[in-house]
Amino acid sequence: MHALIVGNSDGIGLALTRRLIDGGWQVTGLSRSPAPVGDHRVVDVTSPDFPRALSEIDNVDLCVYAAGIGDTLTDDFTAQTRAIEVNLLGAARTVEVIVPKMLAAGRGHLIGLSSMADTLISADAPGYAASKAGLSAYFLGLDAALRPRGVAVTTVRFGFVDTKMAKSPVTPFRIPTEKAVDVLLTCVRKRPALVSYPRRMAALTGVLGPALRLAARSKPFFGTR
Repeated sequence: MHALIVGNSDGIGLALTRRLIDGGWQVTGLSRSPAPVGDHRVVDVTSPDFPRALSEIDNVDLCVYAAGIGDTLTDDFTAQTRAIEVNLLGAARTVEVIVPKMLAAGRGHLIGLSSMADTLISADAPGYAASKAGLSAYFLGLDAALRPRGVAVTTVRFGFVDTKMAKSPVTPFRIPTEKAVDVLLTCVRKRPALVSYPRRMAALTGVLGPALRLAARSKPFFGTR
């Protein structure tokens, strides 16, 4: 089995790469920094070279989009634009190249790492929240369209994960990176359309979502990668 992981030089992507290799998978990784394991190619998802690098990879059974960034808002809005480019447009460019090959083969599985920030309007990190809202909506729509044709699409909404992306000083229900990988490996086996983990955090954001949106100025964002 062949897996493509976009964004596997650190965090969840790197941990998943290691676990898949241990499980007998062939893994190809793409990220802007070198990765210490697997067949890896250095390319930024916002680069014009990214689609070409993707096009050189064939026979993909599983594609995981794990690339992600997020920075707090300042008077320089460049970081917000880049968050949208990496978290959402990079995923869309991956879909554009990889999914047609899966459809031609009549099989495949695409997983996108989203966030529970997709339900928030964040004054702290608006680019991050917007990109994750777009990613969740896009991948859920893709699943409805593609699953009947043999290609499953899974949206995974994490809360706080113990990676460099969890920048808030308060991180309730924070989970270790390896637990996040456990969740992803379950998704690989079962191919659900949507997973939100941890469930207590999902319940909290679901119940308090409207209040959190009203109080967005004082709320930190949820980082996953």
